[in-house]
Amino acid sequence: MNANWIKVFVAAFFEVFWVIGLKHADDFWTWAGTVISIIISFYVMIMAGRKLPVGTVYAVFVGLGTTGTVIAEILFFGEPVKISKILMILLLLAGVIGLKLVTDDKDKEGAES
Repeated sequence: MNANWIKVFVAAFFEVFWVIGLKHADDFWTWAGTVISIIISFYVMIMAGRKLPVGTVYAVFVGLGTTGTVIAEILFFGEPVKISKILMILLLLAGVIGLKLVTDDKDKEGAES
């Protein structure tokens, strides 16, 4: 796994924080953390998208972010656990892993090269 894929995982990690922040932020500091998480998440995803196929980067970013958000809501906010929800998350993760596996890891040559 190269550094650009690690950027996608970092971006998805911060996505979980800002999505949860959009629902649960209620004061200056939680809103500030939400905005900072949005900035970091999108900046890192854009940097990864400059070297990797942007469609795959976005799909992996959203898939991992969605999975992380659902898991965090279940673990920390008392969201009910449903077997159908878990199965759909597993299906989503299978698609994300499949996209990662079929995507060429070589960095694309761009205008900056």
